[in-house]
Amino acid sequence: MELYILLIFMIFAALVAIEVKDLLSSVIAMGAVGFSLCLAFLILKAPDLAITQLVVEILCLIILIRATTRKDIPLVVEGRWVFNTVSTAVFMAVFLFFAFHALKELPFFGQPLMSVVKKYLEEGMSKTGAVNLVAAVILDFRAYDTLGEVAVLFTSVVGIMAVLRRPGRNNLKEKNHER
Repeated sequence: MELYILLIFMIFAALVAIEVKDLLSSVIAMGAVGFSLCLAFLILKAPDLAITQLVVEILCLIILIRATTRKDIPLVVEGRWVFNTVSTAVFMAVFLFFAFHALKELPFFGQPLMSVVKKYLEEGMSKTGAVNLVAAVILDFRAYDTLGEVAVLFTSVVGIMAVLRRPGRNNLKEKNHER
């Protein structure tokens, strides 16, 4: 049931991001979609994907907010701070509600939930020949998943560098010659 509510909320937030007129509200609505996806991964018992989504979402949200606040600040200028405060409080309450329900469903530390985990713990060292069980699981049993997570993190770092880069020396020289 929680997953369906999250999906409806994600669709609603995506529509808000498309239809809203100012960039900052659109970025915040897309952030709500990303954080909801993080919670959906937790509900679906995929904490590794949830952590990756959370890291990427926070980085993207910070960069996009930084990029849009330079150009577009109509909500602060128009005096709609009450709406912003209330909508932020509502989002935080909904996020914390779903996070609480998702996190209480996780098993206690050290107790495997699925049979696959039991197999990893029992046969991981002997099948892979690795000294470290964590490395064996990450690099042997779940290599494609790890490769996907590394690709996501690498892509987010490249995107951050592209957004935050400073103009090169050639661009600065051209601007100075134009004056």
